[in-house]
Formats: sequence, structure tokens, C-alpha cells
Amino acid sequence: MLGSILSVTRRAGAFLGRTCIYALIWAGLALLIAAAIIRSHWGEISVGQMLLNLVSVETDGGGGPIIWIAVLGIGVVPLLITAGIALWRYARHRRRRNKTAVIPPRSQWIMNTVSGVLVAGLVVAGTTSFASTVSLWDYIKAANSSYDIGNYYVEPTVTGDALKRNLVLIYLESGEGTIADDQLFEKDAFASLKEVTKASDGWQSVESLREYKGGGWTMAGLVSTQCGIPLKGTSSAMGSGALNSLGGEVDTYLGGATCLGDLLDEQGYKNVFLGGANASFAAKDVFLSSHGYSEIKDLSDWRAAGEPENNFRSDWGLSDERLMAYAKDEIDVLHAEAENTGQPFNLTMLTLDTHAPLHVYDYCDVDTENATTSVFACSMTQVAGFVDHMKEKGYLDDTAVVIMGDHLKQLTTGDPFEDQLSGNDNRTIFNRIWIPGADSSTIVRSEMDQLSLYPTIVEVAGLTLQDQEAGLGVSAFAPSVSADSAQAMNPDAYAELLDAASAQFYAEAWAGEPAIE
Repeated sequence: MLGSILSVTRRAGAFLGRTCIYALIWAGLALLIAAAIIRSHWGEISVGQMLLNLVSVETDGGGGPIIWIAVLGIGVVPLLITAGIALWRYARHRRRRNKTAVIPPRSQWIMNTVSGVLVAGLVVAGTTSFASTVSLWDYIKAANSSYDIGNYYVEPTVTGDALKRNLVLIYLESGEGTIADDQLFEKDAFASLKEVTKASDGWQSVESLREYKGGGWTMAGLVSTQCGIPLKGTSSAMGSGALNSLGGEVDTYLGGATCLGDLLDEQGYKNVFLGGANASFAAKDVFLSSHGYSEIKDLSDWRAAGEPENNFRSDWGLSDERLMAYAKDEIDVLHAEAENTGQPFNLTMLTLDTHAPLHVYDYCDVDTENATTSVFACSMTQVAGFVDHMKEKGYLDDTAVVIMGDHLKQLTTGDPFEDQLSGNDNRTIFNRIWIPGADSSTIVRSEMDQLSLYPTIVEVAGLTLQDQEAGLGVSAFAPSVSADSAQAMNPDAYAELLDAASAQFYAEAWAGEPAIE
């Protein structure tokens, strides 16, 4: 009886052991492939980006093919490989049992040891690769930081609106100013846009506009420039019940923070957004509607308008050529309404031609060896055409304009710009600012990050801000920075502040409660 129990126990233990080994093989392969897919599409990212973006990919106009790549690469392929190894080992074991020769214990021990080392190596390689790809160690370190964004957050207060004016915001997908350097690249891809936004004509710019530490994707760019805070806090949001599912379905998006659209809405603005992609991707539509935008036009609207398929790219959406054509019609309507009703407007746009992976629309003539450079140039030419339209119509007489990249170009595996950008310490975001009647030398702060664009844009719209501060940012027009501002911190401390989890602050912000008392 005892012998039978021991025999059953040994067999159960052996089965559980093999099951654990195969589970580890699957996990190691899945993590390795996941890391490779992320790097090939986005480069190194953060845990926050992974949780807020990758889990909310849309099949139509939101990176759709990535879904199938992920399903096959992370789900199916590791499972098939693991099953193949299991079947091979089982067949090998059956062949050995049918032979009369007995494998020496030492040989068996060596084979088991080598197999164990290989499995352990696979698990370590997969875990390390994935952790470094999503900056997991930084995420863990940030969770233990003593800094809290709530201690530095400034609730924006509008103290005057006598000069308020119409506003146009144009976000350039991956609009990195470094790409305008014709010493690094085949040509200045921003030349056409520079031509219509000359300083001699009154356009201004922040000479060194930096991507905030921890940013690097579109939603981070939108939130930082419109709310003045880093985009993070998914774990806090889940804890507060703000996220209804892993898929990122939310009722409100950082509803506890006061953002640009909220301030403009309170001042009577009509806020409209135009984008070529599916606005549901990464809950962009929820963010906008949560913060004062009454109209959001995206991929579904352009399809409904009867756009032919050659004007779309299957992974993201409508070309910038057609988006800017719609934008010209939109601003014509908005400006006419504003003149008739006295209600100012904010027209916000987001381009997409320059989103990786490379896609060349029919309207773009490739005249460079590196086609990506030509695609950037073609996109900027379309935006320049829209600026020309505003100028010809006289809209620049009463409408402020801010043109800016949403983030630096992401360096993916084998990126065509890797040689020029990797290791470059002087990477900046392209930006241009137009204020009707303003002196082109009024910008005081020549170096700042995206968080300070929030109060800057508010002032560009003609509103007066208390202390010229909002969120963590200080306006580019502020002659000085107060000692208790986040912008007055030394660089290392400021970087740690931006990394800090700030769990209470983000739990309240995501729950839709006031982020600061």
C-alpha cells in the first residue's frame, strides 16, 4: 500500500515538475517575443505607456495589425513552440523505453542539468528583455520615491480674459525638431513649414523644447501640454475604479485635473478636434470629451464622408493631405461662426503621416534615399498649406496658432533615423507660436519641457493666468520662476518628481475628484 502511494506521489510530482518547466518555457518565449514586438513598433517604452496604450489598440485606425501580430507572436507562437518541445521530449522518452539499453545515471544527470540551465536562461533572458523594454526597474523605483506631484501641482486660475482670441493647435506626429537639421539628414524636412512661420513675420518659438521625462507617446504629449502633468497613474486609477477594464474603457479621463479644454470651455470657447486616426485608440476621445471638447472628428467621420480607400493607411487612418483639406473647411466654418456669434473657438488637430511604420501616400513624392525623410517633408508641406490658408483668409489677424510635435521620434528596432538620433543629447521638439500683433521677441524662457506648454498655450489664447502657472508648468512668457515651483527644482530632483508614482494625486485625478484641495 505504501509503495503504491509513493509511486503515485512520484508520478504526480514528475508531472507537476514537467508542467512547471513547460510553463516557464512558454513564459520566457512570450516575454522575449513581446519585448521584440514592442521595440519594433515603439522602441523602449514605460509601464504607463504599456498599460494605457498597448491594451487599447483598435482594429480599425488604431494600430490594428499590431493586434494580430501580438496574438500570433505572444499567444500562438510560444504555445506552439512549447507544445513542440513537449511532444519531442515525449517521443524521445518513448523511444528510449522501447530500447533495452539503459542510460547511465551520470549522462541522465548531465542532460537534466543542461535542460534546466537552458530553461532558466530562457526565463532570465525573457524577463530581463521585457523589463528593460518597458522600463520596469524605473517603475519600481518610482513607486518608492518620496516625491509627490500633488505637492507641486498648481490649480490654474484665469484672472483676465480681455484679450481672449481664437486658437488653433496643431500636433505634429513625432514632430522632432532635430529632423530639421540638414547636416544630419538628407534635407530639412521642416523647410516648408519653417518658410510660412518665419520669425521675421512675427512667429515665435521655444528654442529648446524638451520631451518631459517619462513621455514619448501621443497621449503623453496631449496630457502634458494640455494638463501640465505627466501621464501616469494607471495602477492608482484601477484602484479607484476609474478604469472599468484592462482594455482601458473609462468614463472620464483624468477628470480630476483642470486642463486646457476645461479652461477654454469655461471662457465660452467651442472646442473641436480633428484627427486622421480612430479617436478611441488609447481613449483619446474620452480624454477630449472629459475636458471641454464638444466635437471630435476622426476616422469614422472621414469614412462616412466617402473618402476613397487610397486616402487611408490600414494601420492608422486618413492622410495628412486630406486631413488638412477638412481642416481648411472646418476653420472656415468656425471662424464665420465666431464672427457672427462672438464665441471664440479652439481647433485642435493631430497629424499621422509620420507615424511609424513607414507608409507613403500617393500624394507624396519620395526624393530622398531614406524615404522617411520625404514622408516627414510631405506631411509638413500639408501643414504649411493650412497655415497659408489661414493667412490668405485673414484668420491670423485674430487667431493664435501653436504648432508642436507631440513627442520626439520613437526609435524602434532598425529605425531609419537611428544613426542620427541615437545617443544625440540635443533632441528637441519642433514648435512655432503665433500671437496676433505680438512682438516676436516676447518669449522669455528659451528652454523648457512640454509641461510648461500648458500655461503658455493659455496665455497664447489671450487669457491671463495667476502667477503664469498651471499644473507643474510655468509659461514661456514668465520673466521668472517662483522658488516653490517644480520648474525651480534642480534637474535630478525634477526628474525624480516626474518619475514619482504620486499614487494619491493620480487616484484622485483618475477618479474625477479634485486633484488638489
